[in-house]
Amino acid sequence: MRMERNVTDDDRLLRERDAASFIGVSRRTLQGWRLTGRGPQYHKISERCIRYSRELLEDWLASTVRNSTSDQ
Repeated sequence: MRMERNVTDDDRLLRERDAASFIGVSRRTLQGWRLTGRGPQYHKISERCIRYSRELLEDWLASTVRNSTSDQ
């Protein structure tokens, strides 16, 4: 028997503008990070359809925490 899971807003994939807003940067910054591989992981649904999951955005944000400017 397959159990169905309720889909919440937290499970929904975010559009680029919503992902940028979620992490507090501009869409252009997010696009630049995608180009250089510096930003959060994303889902490439098609050539023109990029989506982000909240979970991956939160994981990426957690990985950017530093204690000092000399931290790598």
